[in-house]
Amino acid sequence: MGTPAIIWFRQDLRLADNPPLDAAAEHPILPVFVLEDGPRAPGGAARWWLHHSLAALAASLAARGAPLTILRGEARALIPRLAEEIGATEVHAGRHTEPHARNRDAQTHAALAAGGRRLVLHRNALLHEPHRLRTGEGRPYGVYTPFSRAVFAQLDGLPPPLPAPERLRPAAGAPAGVALDTLGLLPTPPVPDWAAEFPGHWTPGEVGAQARLAAFLEHGLAGYGARRNLPGVAWGTSGLSPHLHLGEISPLQVWHAARAKGGAGLETFLKEVLWREFSHHLLWHRPEMPHTPLRPEFAAFPWREDAALLRAWQRGRTGYPIVDAGMRQLWRTGWMHNRVRMIAASFLVKHLLQPWQAGEAWFWDTLVDADLAANAASWQWVAGCGADAAPYFRIFNPVLQGERFDPDGAYVRRWCPELARLPDRFLHRPHEAPAAVLHEAGIVIGRDWPAPLVGLAEGRARALAAFAAIKGGEAA
Repeated sequence: MGTPAIIWFRQDLRLADNPPLDAAAEHPILPVFVLEDGPRAPGGAARWWLHHSLAALAASLAARGAPLTILRGEARALIPRLAEEIGATEVHAGRHTEPHARNRDAQTHAALAAGGRRLVLHRNALLHEPHRLRTGEGRPYGVYTPFSRAVFAQLDGLPPPLPAPERLRPAAGAPAGVALDTLGLLPTPPVPDWAAEFPGHWTPGEVGAQARLAAFLEHGLAGYGARRNLPGVAWGTSGLSPHLHLGEISPLQVWHAARAKGGAGLETFLKEVLWREFSHHLLWHRPEMPHTPLRPEFAAFPWREDAALLRAWQRGRTGYPIVDAGMRQLWRTGWMHNRVRMIAASFLVKHLLQPWQAGEAWFWDTLVDADLAANAASWQWVAGCGADAAPYFRIFNPVLQGERFDPDGAYVRRWCPELARLPDRFLHRPHEAPAAVLHEAGIVIGRDWPAPLVGLAEGRARALAAFAAIKGGEAA
C-alpha cells in the first residue's frame, strides 16, 4: 500500500494541475484543510467564497475516493499531530508568499522534523518562485516592466498543466474532522445576508473556474486590450481573480489556455497575469508591504483620518458617480472592476486624504478576490508609496475618468439607478446639472443624490500640499 501522505490544501483548492497532489499520487493520502483564525484571516466576502469552494473540493475528492478532512485551529500543531496519528512521513503543500503563512510553515516544518517527518512545499500558486528570480545584480525586482520581461523569458518552456487524478487511495485512520457548516463562513442571522446577490455573479470551485476561463477565452480575450478599461461592457475582464486567489485554477492553466487561444488581446492579458506575480514577488521580499509604505518618506504623510468620510466612501455616498458605482458594485457582488478600483482608491487617499491602509482593510473584508499581495501592492501603487508606484501627483479626476471609461453611462446607471434619467452630459457630474435637468430626472441633490464630499480642485490642492510637506520634511 505504501506510506500514507498528507495533502495540505490551502490556496490550491483544485485537483487538476496540483503538484502536491501529484507528488503523493502513488501513496494513500489524507486531504486536509485547516481553517485558522490568526493574522489576516479571510474577510467576510472571501469567507463566503471559501465555504462554497471547500464544498466543491470536498465533493470532487469524495468522488475520487479520498474525502476531505476539515479541521479548525493552529495548523502548526494540528498537522504534525495528524501526521503522527496516521503514520505519514511527508506532508505536501503549496508554497505561500504571505508573511504569516511563511512563519506558520517554518514552525510546522520544525515540528514535523522533530518527529522524523517532512513538509514538502511545491510551487503551486504562481508561475515562478519569487525567491529565485533576481535582477542581473542579484537583487529582487522592484519595477514591474523589467520583472515582466524576465518572467516572459523564463516562461517559454513552461511544462503543461498536470491532469487531475482519476482515483485516489484514502489513508487509513483519518479523523472525522469538523463539518463545513460549523465553520461559520457564511452570514448567519441576525446579520443580514449581505451576500445574497453573490450566487448570481459567481460559481466558486474548480468547475466554475474552468467555465469562466473558457467563456472569457471565447468572448473576451480577443478584445481585451481595448475593452479592459470599460467597466460597463461584458467580458471586458476575465473575472478569474477570485478563482486564482483560492487556487481553483492555476496561473499555469490560465497561461497555457490563453496562449493556445491567442488573439489581439493576448499580450495585454498575460501582462495582467504577471502583475499578480509581481505583487507576490514584492510581498516575498518586502513582508511589511500590507501595512507599511515601501517608500519610507510616506511614513510621515499627514493623513486626515475621518470616520465619516471613510464611511461615506465605503457606502458609495461620495457624490461622484463612478466612485459610488464602484463601491456599490463591490458591496453587492464582492468584486469591483479594476479601472474603477484605481479611481475609487485614488479618490480616497488623495481627494479625501484617508490612509491607504483604511482602504486596503475595506477591500480585504469586501472582495471575494481579496489577495494580500495584490491588494497591498495595488493600494500602495495608487497611493504613490509602493514599489514602481504611480507618482503621487497623478490624481485621478473621477468626473473625467467616468466620462472617458463609461461614456454611455452603462456602468453608472446599473449601480446608481437614481441617476438613470440624467442625460449623458451630466451623468458623471450631477452636481453641475442645471436645476431644470435635475428636476426632469427626479433628482434633488442632498436628498436623492449626495452632494460631493469635497470639491475636486480643493481635494487635489490639499493632496499636493500634503505631498509637498513630506518632500520638505514638514509633516507633523
